[in-house]
Amino acid sequence: MSSYTSISSEKLARLIGTANAPTLIDVRIDEDFAADPRLIPGAVRHSHVDVQHWASRMTGQSVVVVCNKGQKLSEGTAAWLRCGSVAAEVLEGGHLGWAAAELPAVPADKIPKRDGRGRTFWVTRSRPKIDRIACPWLIRRFVDPTAQFLYVTASEVEAVAERFGATPFDIENVFWSHRGDLCTFDVMVQEFGLSTPALERLTTMVRAADTARLELSPEAPGLLAASLGLSRMFDDDLEQLSAGMLLYDAFYRWGRDATKETHNLPTNKARS
Repeated sequence: MSSYTSISSEKLARLIGTANAPTLIDVRIDEDFAADPRLIPGAVRHSHVDVQHWASRMTGQSVVVVCNKGQKLSEGTAAWLRCGSVAAEVLEGGHLGWAAAELPAVPADKIPKRDGRGRTFWVTRSRPKIDRIACPWLIRRFVDPTAQFLYVTASEVEAVAERFGATPFDIENVFWSHRGDLCTFDVMVQEFGLSTPALERLTTMVRAADTARLELSPEAPGLLAASLGLSRMFDDDLEQLSAGMLLYDAFYRWGRDATKETHNLPTNKARS
């Protein structure tokens, strides 16, 4: 049973992918990390040895600390954070418990290099519609909550990527792009090890809307309409991304929690 300073894998899994997800700190030692070089979605590695140096960055955040078994390293790190007025919990069972539950984990070598502030940077074509909003949503919700996105002229994406150390996506001839019938969102879900029933439903919607194969998903026309509407509402691509985050949050929660729910006008008898 969870204590007030711990959280179960089941409960954490329900929070990951939502706007209310806690900050996840992986403090496994190098030996344990090498045995399974994957991260719980959204987690960032920090050393417990240096907690006094990075703890101040956690101020005002809800934090879950992950070590290998959910014992001394996470307990001690979380306690240290609480001394600094950070709301910190320990993941019960640690990374091994998460893996035993067969919950999604992101291969660390697929995550681009972070800058000095711990952020990944991505670059793609300006004036996004579907893939170029869906992919940033996926990255911020499941890979790097602090990820930054650069929208630039299509012809300059690769040059900007090289000069500014950003990772290009959704353009031709790069790793993070369409592959055969798959769109970039498909590729990211697969490569990041994030395949769950909810994300698979969303993946089909995105692919259908992004590749003009609306017959693949009954919900795809709605996603396409909403995406094109957002692109007309905002001249600023980052403002559009902010609005799009809420859109994809809603579709994700539908795919996870509400696919069997219907909405019918109640009869007069039912309303009486």
